[in-house]
Amino acid sequence: MLLGELPAAVSDPVNAAILAVSEDRLSGFQEDPFGEIAQRAALPVQTVLERIRAMCSAGTIRRVRQTLMATNLAQGALVAWQVDSEALHAAFEYMACEDPFSGHVVIRTTDAATPGSTYRLWTTLKVPQGYSLEKHAEFLRRKVGATHFRLMPAKKLFVLGVGHIRRRAIEPGSRADQPADVQDTSVVELGAKEWQVLAALKREFEPSEIVRDLWSARAAEAKLDLASFLAVARSLDERRVIGRFSTFLEHVKATANNERVTRYNALFHWRVPAGREIDAGREVGRHHIMTHAYWREAGPEFRNVNIMGVAHGLEKARLLEHKAAIDAHLAEAGVAVAYTNVFWGGRSEIKPSEISPQAYQDFCEREGIDADAMR
Repeated sequence: MLLGELPAAVSDPVNAAILAVSEDRLSGFQEDPFGEIAQRAALPVQTVLERIRAMCSAGTIRRVRQTLMATNLAQGALVAWQVDSEALHAAFEYMACEDPFSGHVVIRTTDAATPGSTYRLWTTLKVPQGYSLEKHAEFLRRKVGATHFRLMPAKKLFVLGVGHIRRRAIEPGSRADQPADVQDTSVVELGAKEWQVLAALKREFEPSEIVRDLWSARAAEAKLDLASFLAVARSLDERRVIGRFSTFLEHVKATANNERVTRYNALFHWRVPAGREIDAGREVGRHHIMTHAYWREAGPEFRNVNIMGVAHGLEKARLLEHKAAIDAHLAEAGVAVAYTNVFWGGRSEIKPSEISPQAYQDFCEREGIDADAMR
């Protein structure tokens, strides 16, 4: 069957079986990711390769890549931006299209006017090692005409994944037997060869590159033989700077057969007592619906919330049921919540933040900035 004739919809049972594994089940560096997907999905590897190529070509899968633990490779933060309404979408465009260091770019709203609801634009931001997150955010503020911004670095991580197809059938309150693990956010310093391998590892794969022998071409790109390339990749994995191998779905826009993977993106906020942040984050993170959960200090603009998490779904009411179940569980666990809120995602663009120091120098040159002044 020709590529264009293969089913590309997420509702196709073969595609759904592949995506249930390939979205967020392959942790760490994967030497043979498509073979691993095939084994876990009980499908021939050739079928897996053909279907992933077809979903990529149709736009159902927006990227295939070996992800990194960017929080351990670059200084980063969630940023809330206060931008006047008339400048909001232009600011969105610049962050999404012109700034390689802004990742998730989302316009958010709340159901009622609350502290922080005037912060409509939310982004993730990372700057490569050696450069200042605050200086880059201030550059962006001037560039897009924002009146104010709030940087919220992650102090601890509890969940970092995707798995939208797998999560569709999850019932409110469904959670792991144990609290989520705590992940540190300290930055790991790398040598030149490690950055060389990392640059080749993280670049997303074009449909034509989706083959069983995945890494030979990337090793050549890094100017290394395959064995050396794999050895460095394994060592990076041991140092916990490799995330997972993943197929990322286009989960906001319509895909093949006019299907949507999700319709609602909810950013949950909780304020818990000082000293209980890790307890609360682990309890939130054990709920299967959560794709992200962090300890972040949001400050007075957001009533000092300190635990945040993201969940996606097809129905707003269902996501609120999930949140109600998490709220009830926090109460049962003895974690008092003084304030909580939901910020709903609207227009959004999702891309990986660039973390290469060379890329930052190139950006500064393009924008007419003295790179040394941004350190």
